[in-house]
Amino acid sequence: MIKVIGISFLNANRVYYFSPGKLRIKNGDFVIVETERGVQFGQAVTDILDMPKEKVFLPLKEVIRIANENDIKTNNKNAKDAIKALSYAKDLVVKEKLDMKLFEASYTFDRKKLIFKFIADERVDFRQLAKDLAAKYKTRIELRQIGVRDKAKEIGGLGPCGRPLCCSEFLTSFNSVSINMAKNQGIALNPTKINGACGRLLCCLGYEDDVYTEYKKNFPKVGEYVSVGDKKGRVSELNVLNGSYKVKTKDEEELIVMVDKDGSN
Repeated sequence: MIKVIGISFLNANRVYYFSPGKLRIKNGDFVIVETERGVQFGQAVTDILDMPKEKVFLPLKEVIRIANENDIKTNNKNAKDAIKALSYAKDLVVKEKLDMKLFEASYTFDRKKLIFKFIADERVDFRQLAKDLAAKYKTRIELRQIGVRDKAKEIGGLGPCGRPLCCSEFLTSFNSVSINMAKNQGIALNPTKINGACGRLLCCLGYEDDVYTEYKKNFPKVGEYVSVGDKKGRVSELNVLNGSYKVKTKDEEELIVMVDKDGSN
């Protein structure tokens, strides 16, 4: 086991693990840490945990320090300056007629890097934009293109269920979602029903897919001919969660068959 502390950045849901070292960090503390992208201001979202070594990427970097009042003031200034930088960069994008949409800017805590996030349908030649921004802000500029799912996670919104988007609430990573999951669950393949705010398949299609797959082992397939007592018919519909399926006979009679957990009818 190894002691770790979970840190999140910019109100993101993804948790990164660091070594607390000798610091007495608790959930909610602001901290200064060194990451692959530079020195960053983050917040502890867990208390110090004992975690198996195989579940973390080693070696872990240690938290530099618990943030003090000056660190918090510096972070607030960085955030305000980043908002101004974003507005300036958007004006440059229009001026240079670039087919891209900037939606976030952020400084690393030490201001050695200014990071812009954008979406675009295709690859964008932003070399001149980067030069103009570097000349203006006298620091290293990073322009990072992200996908539409990442944009939805960053911006947030409401899903078709009426609740905040899962990706902006609690999902820490995007798992693969396929159209077969919708078919497996008997959901109508209507884009307005199975696509999320990002325009891609709903992440929640994967939540119950394993359950449906397991339960359906006890069911016949739709279209299969089965015998129900002294009658025979074709399976026309499955109600997996209810534990039943419909059988339509030659006489157009519909029979409801219940399925026990052990697979018997």
